[in-house]
Order: sequence, then structure tokens, then C-alpha cells
Amino acid sequence: MVRSLPWLKQVSARTALGEERLPVQRELVERARDGDVEAFQDLVYDVGRKLHAVAVRIVRDPDLAEDALQQALIQMWKGLPGLRDPDRFEAWSYRLVVHASYREARRDRRWTASVREIRTEPGDADCVAGVIDRDEVERSFRRLSPEHRAVLVLHFVIGLPAREIAEILRIPAGTVVSRLHYAAQSFRAAFEADARSVGAWRASA
Repeated sequence: MVRSLPWLKQVSARTALGEERLPVQRELVERARDGDVEAFQDLVYDVGRKLHAVAVRIVRDPDLAEDALQQALIQMWKGLPGLRDPDRFEAWSYRLVVHASYREARRDRRWTASVREIRTEPGDADCVAGVIDRDEVERSFRRLSPEHRAVLVLHFVIGLPAREIAEILRIPAGTVVSRLHYAAQSFRAAFEADARSVGAWRASA
């Protein structure tokens, strides 16, 4: 567990509960950038639920996700004075938590990359959105690299377009589209395999 700021564990615990928060306010960012701890706490409450959702879906482990979130929040607090545009705060916070999640996922070493060509079919978004948290596809998700998981989560869970994901991760938009293609098709294949298994079980019952 990373060493946290004195109030950070309380903040992380509250964000993990999935509390609804109002959109990030520019004034809060500016105050936090000037060293206002209370303003920073409010910022964390605003974006914490989404940041936690990103971390836990990349690392696939609640404890590692908590570590990644705390690392990101510490980096956020230390880096805020250098954030020139307050309107970029939310995108910047996603970048921090994604890279912290990369580090935790690689430290965990329980994923194995298995990239291969899969035929594109229509309706991938509906398929992925419906199965991303299913236990039946956990093994399929773990076969994706952290980089593939990140674009999948930012697009299908957070709802960001490929252009914004590319800007957040600082990679070409074409790379984002390619990773989304592979990840979505992997989930589609897992979903169809699961459906066939359920159908066979029902037929034999």
C-alpha cells in the first residue's frame, strides 16, 4: 500500500462507495491548485467514483485498484500547481489513474497478452457494455493487456470518444481505434461462447 496523505484513505473509501457527485467545477480546481486542501477533497469526491471505476476494471483487483487510486491522488495533489488549464483537470486525472493502474497491473502479473486477428461484426458496443462486468468473461478480460483494458474502460464505461482517449493517453487516435477493435471483438467472442454454453446446459436439463 502506498503511503498516503493524512486524509487520503477517508477520501478513497468514500469514492469507492459509488456516491453521485456534481460535475467538476473550475473554481475548485483553481483553489486546489493554490494549495486549498478542502477544495482538493471536494475535487476528489467529484471525480473519485469514475477514477475508481477505471482503476478496478484495469487491474481487476479491489486492493490493487485502491493502491492505484491512492498513487494517482498523491500525484494529482503534487502536480496540481503545474496544471495550466483547469478545464483539463478531469482528462489529466484519468491519465494519472490509468498509468498508476498500468503499474499495479504489471506488478500483479496475473494477465497474459494474447493478441490475435478477430473478424469485425456490427453491434460490438452493445455487446461489450452488457458483459464487461460479468464473471463469465473475467478470464477473457485478463488476457487483454492493461493498455487494451484502459481504452475499453475509458470508452465503454466512462463514455469517452476515441479522440479524447487518444489525447488522455497521448497515443495516436488510430491506436485507440485498433485497441478498441481487438478488445471489443474479444469480448464479443467470450459473450457468444458463454451464450452457447448456457444454451447447451438448458438443452440437456
